[in-house]
Amino acid sequence: MTVKPDFNKNANNAATTPAYLSIWDMEAYYGESYIVQGVSFNVHEGEILALLGRNGAGKTSTLRAIARLSDPQVNHGEIWLDHQPLHNMQSYEAAQAGIALVPEDRRIIGGLTVEENLKLAQIAPPIGWSLERVYDLFPRLGERRKQDGSTLSGGEQQMLAIARALCRDVKVLLLDEPYEGLAPVIVQEIAKTLNIIRDQGITTIIVEQNAVAALKLADRAVILDTGSVVYDGSAQEVLDDEKLRAEYLAI
Repeated sequence: MTVKPDFNKNANNAATTPAYLSIWDMEAYYGESYIVQGVSFNVHEGEILALLGRNGAGKTSTLRAIARLSDPQVNHGEIWLDHQPLHNMQSYEAAQAGIALVPEDRRIIGGLTVEENLKLAQIAPPIGWSLERVYDLFPRLGERRKQDGSTLSGGEQQMLAIARALCRDVKVLLLDEPYEGLAPVIVQEIAKTLNIIRDQGITTIIVEQNAVAALKLADRAVILDTGSVVYDGSAQEVLDDEKLRAEYLAI
């Protein structure tokens, strides 16, 4: 029997500020493969959390489980957003509740312009940011609004994928490898943008192999190892702890 998590406790039962998103004893499978093994952690409103670990640690599976996608299959545990249960929702219901996943492959729709990609996200309520607000945050997208989205550079496509998520009424932004294949200068630009998004009160979870870049951006870090949480605490502490980084992040 699962138990509703205490929003005034963290995964280690230590007193803290109330959680906004709470994952509680979550288990998830691909077929018979036990991928996410009793994962629990909290994220606070307006916080950036870096979800880190080696390849195969269960990071992307955890993001997909929060977004209520059909794979992996979540067989146990609870997910709560602002005291609403997500764990019994379908993916479209979680999206309506404010969960937005930006996948690693970005999934820009070819044959549609930048603006058409954004407008498509606004077809059904709840609608989030206006196009004017999006273009203010991403001026480069405004300059290319009539360009086929699939012909943008990698960095521009990542901006479009994030902007498309903001066109919904997003409360929690899930980013899967947003820096993948991008030049350092573009990584810095996207990091600045994510800081602005945080200032707007949006909560973000970032999964990223470029762990140092993610840690410099994040307020807190959760590290997974073979599907379980092995660290939950300050991002700066991970940056300062060479032994911890070497053991679990190979950096």
